[in-house]
Amino acid sequence: MFRKYKSLFILFLAVFLLVACSSETAKEQEKKKKEVNLLFNFATSSLDPNVDTSYVSLRAGITETLVHLNDKDLTIEPWLAESWDSKDGQLWEFKLREEVTFQNGKPMDGEAVKASLERAMKDSLAIKNALRIDSIEAKGNTLMIKTEGPFPEFPSELVHPNTSIIDVTESDYINKPVGTGPFAVSKFTPGTAVDLKRYDSYWGGAAKLEKARFSFNEDANARSLALESGDADIVFRPEIESLANLEAIDGVTVESTSTFRVHQMTMNLERKALQDIHVRKAIDALIDRSSIADTILQGHAEVATGPFPSTFSFAPDYPKKENGMEAAREYLEKAGYKKVHDVMQKDGKPLSFTLLTYSSRADLPLIAQVFQSDAAQLGIDVKIKQIEIPEEYMAANRDWDLTTYSNLTAPRGDAGYYLNATYHPNGALNFSGADDDHLTALIDKLNVTVGQKKRSDLAEEIAMYVDEQVYNSFILHPNTLVAYNSNKVENWITSRSEYYILTNELDVK
Repeated sequence: MFRKYKSLFILFLAVFLLVACSSETAKEQEKKKKEVNLLFNFATSSLDPNVDTSYVSLRAGITETLVHLNDKDLTIEPWLAESWDSKDGQLWEFKLREEVTFQNGKPMDGEAVKASLERAMKDSLAIKNALRIDSIEAKGNTLMIKTEGPFPEFPSELVHPNTSIIDVTESDYINKPVGTGPFAVSKFTPGTAVDLKRYDSYWGGAAKLEKARFSFNEDANARSLALESGDADIVFRPEIESLANLEAIDGVTVESTSTFRVHQMTMNLERKALQDIHVRKAIDALIDRSSIADTILQGHAEVATGPFPSTFSFAPDYPKKENGMEAAREYLEKAGYKKVHDVMQKDGKPLSFTLLTYSSRADLPLIAQVFQSDAAQLGIDVKIKQIEIPEEYMAANRDWDLTTYSNLTAPRGDAGYYLNATYHPNGALNFSGADDDHLTALIDKLNVTVGQKKRSDLAEEIAMYVDEQVYNSFILHPNTLVAYNSNKVENWITSRSEYYILTNELDVK
């Protein structure tokens, strides 16, 4: 009897150990899964690649565009389109890459791309205005695209994330767009994260990662703490004040990379006070750029004299301007304002501004506060209003005067994008309401100009005119800051365009 129980006990113990080992093995396998958690500074409630201004679908590797921007030399290069050509700058032939499939296995052919572009133009007025397409014809893997007029730089517009190619027959664009990228959507929680899984049949070669999480938190301090605690592997724009602490942690790498971005003071030209150029010059003179770059950005920025970084050939050598409190006061006096009982006023009416800002770029609210303080010394009341999505708010509301806003000005290595979007009456980012016939004519001329030298010269002329008229005020060019666990993450590249983030080459050790 004893032997019987002993045998049963040994059998039970063996089974127990086998289950325990299996459980441990499963846990170990789970640990070894190749995945990363990237924490981004913008939240989104939609993954719709054709309208989402956070561009999460492209950044997370879900979707791709026909044309790609080379971050190193700022030239455009093939992506989903392998080549393109035009004899007159108006009728374009695009050859699509062969054997590309959507994440549902369907082929990406001419008809699918045609349907995707048409859907983008239908749902986004900004894309419709940017592409200026008159017609699209598809035959096999060839597209014939006719623009409304000669448009030599048309291919560069197809770099824009909102032109991402998706399978439009899969209609849940908000929660699960089906693209051609290395990662497919597994789960989307609006405002929190998108969980991704590897698409094994990706045309560029299956991703090295099995899974990824592209999560959101607009609090810079929270992003830094998430990296410190190990809750995140990569964080975009950690809190500036935390950089020294992060760099002191073993295995944490902090990268500060120059981009094509500008922090600017966007001016609502529909507001009466701002229609006076002297008031606009006063605002520009009040901005202490060097102090902001040194204190708020702690040197991770270049002082801006215009929208384009000084390294670009189309960035003019601007004339020296008078800056500071006294210069601002003199401009306001030219506009008819006087300081009475510590209040800057004209015809008995005080000068006041509503200034919009948003926290997803942590330095912008701080810039707004500095401007508010300096303006108060001149007797100008500045009311700061926090908003969430600046593009949506500025487009839908005109109850504001100024906005601390950040924008990519030359993400394709060409000035045409920013000048069209920001100063053309039909521009997608013309929140100022700029409608200057001379300026519009110059931009229209740029749009039909061929040759980099001629385009750069004309773009420089336009930028100089914008500066003379003080249509918006430019503060600084911030670096992109990324911190990541380099003990774990491999093949990370900080994109200067900020478009390409999760790629098929990203890996873990």
